[in-house]
Amino acid sequence: MIKNDGDFGLPPYAAKNRDVVEQRLNDVAAGTGLQETLTIEWRTKPQVVQVIDMPVNSLYYNPGTHRIRAQRSYDPRLDRRLDEDPWSEDSQKYLQYLLQAEPSDPSKRDKDFDALKQSLADFKQNEPGLITREGILVNGNTRAAALRELGVENIRVAVLPESCTWADINRVELSLQLRHDTRRPYSYINRLLTIDEQVESGRPLKEVARDFRIRESTAEQDLWVLSCLRDLSDRSSAGDVQLRLLDFEDAQERLREVHRAFAKESKADAQKAELLKENRLAAIVMNFSKTDVRLIEADFRGRYLEQRLPDKLKTAPAAAPARVIPGINRAVKADAPQVTAARAFTDSVLRAKAVVRAKEKVPSDQLDAATSVFEAAHKAVEDALEPAGKDARVRKRKQAAPDRLNDACQDIEQCITDMVLASASRSLDEEALDEAVLKLKATLKKLAQATTQTIEVPGEGVEWLRDAVRQGQA
Repeated sequence: MIKNDGDFGLPPYAAKNRDVVEQRLNDVAAGTGLQETLTIEWRTKPQVVQVIDMPVNSLYYNPGTHRIRAQRSYDPRLDRRLDEDPWSEDSQKYLQYLLQAEPSDPSKRDKDFDALKQSLADFKQNEPGLITREGILVNGNTRAAALRELGVENIRVAVLPESCTWADINRVELSLQLRHDTRRPYSYINRLLTIDEQVESGRPLKEVARDFRIRESTAEQDLWVLSCLRDLSDRSSAGDVQLRLLDFEDAQERLREVHRAFAKESKADAQKAELLKENRLAAIVMNFSKTDVRLIEADFRGRYLEQRLPDKLKTAPAAAPARVIPGINRAVKADAPQVTAARAFTDSVLRAKAVVRAKEKVPSDQLDAATSVFEAAHKAVEDALEPAGKDARVRKRKQAAPDRLNDACQDIEQCITDMVLASASRSLDEEALDEAVLKLKATLKKLAQATTQTIEVPGEGVEWLRDAVRQGQA
């Protein structure tokens, strides 16, 4: 294996593993039986590599695997140890623990891992893993962890070419993970981090999106979400504790909807877009549902929340002065006071949640204060969502009738096209069409009668409908 910048070095028994790998590759080559191979993407081209059996306990978990990138922060001490010496016994045990843990809450064991373990026990290993000649697992880390628990001695693995680098390892792992097969997918946050890593390495976003089989606009959305999450994590710092990216593992759909709403609002008013984003992110931090978060618009704070906030969460700081970009002496417009107040509220919620999440690591008085802030903020938002929901239902009822008529118009337009095509092929059922038109006439009559009961000052369209129905009755 060739060393390159940013690699993790070689494990202690790299030379011993290399000898075993070489011997087993030679044994397979000298045999006369059917040889198992694996096709991988190697430096943009397909490459067939040989599969051998290796003692599972002699292999090393890959410290750079994307599968548990976000979860590494679960234990800061062991995370630092991984950076210092990824091949130590403590580091390798920590990697094994994370491979067995639930992505959104590493304190719990992952049910998917247990299902994989049971599958391996029942049906053995279906797909080979992939290693370097030094015994580093490039693909199959989770399977190796399950096989070790089962007490299985050997694992089937393909072997990368001797010239591989850590850059090769990252690219091959990604290409194998994104194949359409039975591999467990990356968790949401790890997927975001992998896309960001690929872009930061200099790859075009369009190319990265193609690898992930998503649209470029979706990849842009993912990078926007990751940027927001990193900002939220930084803002949540409260002494020695702060929220981690993995704390947002279950918020995928809510975060994507925030981006869509933000992008739409930004076209009309950038400050309102920021206000909407802050309001919704605060609700997500408090774990409100997707349907609740949808009720929060740019005016949510001023219209519903402000009067329900306790005094300790109500203080609105003055707007920050305009910033000047060094070097070009150009001022950047400061946030509006409403946006500054919304950010301050979100910051209070973030810091409180960080302390509550780390309840075993903080003094009791700090935990009590944070719990009080978080519960007060949650209750205020919950109370504000009730009138916001009522208003949203009223707006929906107001818009329902026009929307249905617009849909009906589109159906009639399609009907005209269908009639022309049927007439050209002499397949038009004229009697059925006549019956449908009579039904339309009766329906329009009912609609006209309904307008007389609900609309006091009719517009041009409603007037035409009423006149048409009256003339039809004459």
